[in-house]
Amino acid sequence: MNTAIRIKLFVMMVLEFFIWGAWLPLIYGYLPSLGYSFWQQSLILSAFPFAAILGMFFSNQFVDRNFAAERFLAASHLIGGLAIFALAYTQSFPLFFFLMLVHCLLYVPTVAICNTIAFANVKDPQKEFGTIRVGGSIGWILAAWPFTFILVDWDKVAAANPQGIVDWIGTVLSSGLTGEALQKGSRATFIVAGISSLILSAFSLTLPHTPPKKAASTENKLAWLEAVKLLKHPFILVLWIITFLDAFILYCYFNWAGTFLGTPEVGIKGNWIMPVMSIGQVSEILTMLILGYVLKRLGWRTTMVIGILGHTARFAVFAFLPQMTGLIILVNILHGVCYAFFFATVYIFAEEYFPKDVRASAQGLFNFMILGMGSLVANSACPWLRAQFTHNDVTDYRGLFLVPCAISVVAALILALFFRPPAKNTTPAQASA
Repeated sequence: MNTAIRIKLFVMMVLEFFIWGAWLPLIYGYLPSLGYSFWQQSLILSAFPFAAILGMFFSNQFVDRNFAAERFLAASHLIGGLAIFALAYTQSFPLFFFLMLVHCLLYVPTVAICNTIAFANVKDPQKEFGTIRVGGSIGWILAAWPFTFILVDWDKVAAANPQGIVDWIGTVLSSGLTGEALQKGSRATFIVAGISSLILSAFSLTLPHTPPKKAASTENKLAWLEAVKLLKHPFILVLWIITFLDAFILYCYFNWAGTFLGTPEVGIKGNWIMPVMSIGQVSEILTMLILGYVLKRLGWRTTMVIGILGHTARFAVFAFLPQMTGLIILVNILHGVCYAFFFATVYIFAEEYFPKDVRASAQGLFNFMILGMGSLVANSACPWLRAQFTHNDVTDYRGLFLVPCAISVVAALILALFFRPPAKNTTPAQASA
């Protein structure tokens, strides 16, 4: 593959996930600052998983067959970018919800479209796609770092009167916003996301032309029905249910971690919260490098149980050791273990265990839980759960974190006891024969 094309595809992935990574981590703390009730927060946070579910059943297939991929990418990021940019200047709940829904409905299909463009322009997907897709993880990491210079208490910096560039940088990095000021300042995340979306819109026009795919006459237009039929196999049903629980736990982390890290007890400054959380994505890249070795040595079930128990350990540290700031920062390394050892393993398992004609359906089945239902239920329940553990404007994070901690233990036990995949070269149909 032409090196210039490979670089363009890599940059496309960086920008694609930079957008998502810019606004997601801090929105959970920003919405309460606008005075929204927990059901209003839940509705806004549900826009993304709703778009993901819609995409699995309709929009991804519709876009793939009716639009040139790079042109749809340009148009969607232009409109979606303007929508999310406008969120920084919106306080009205109906308008905020509408703009978020517009952004999500246009953004979610582009995740699959980026994959389509990449696969259409590489010669050896198994060899080349991984190095392109890692740009997405790098983009999420990079999205955190502008905020070390954005979410800053500039009055404090001015009062310190730093002398020289080194002293000035040191003062800025140690003068992050906290409390209510951080909540209000988080609107900058939408500005950064919007600008990066507009940049990707323009950049998309330089990508290789990828025409729409016409459906084959024999192709099942309701492929998701084939995926649902797979649930008749007990080992798939068990894994599907555990995937939902693990996705719910993952989004509990995103819902609560940002505000927790900024509490006085933990003491992380507002401009460092997103970089601290991005440690998980750094760890994700490194963990993916050893995943193949771990799977070979430990097998599917043990590897996935370890991934689930990574959540248990992280939430336990958050719950019982909040004053150990160094450990709170370090334990974010477990995010990579949680993601690679469970979610990435689920995707690989689907590729290994299902014949080619149902692999796409199998992946969609699990994506429905990971990006759709798990996120939807968590984003609906987490604001309510936090309200139950908040009294006199003080949140009992220990009690709150013990909820996903307990769920993760139960999920790990169910997986360990009831997940019994057949021999590697056995299809689901043969396994239940």
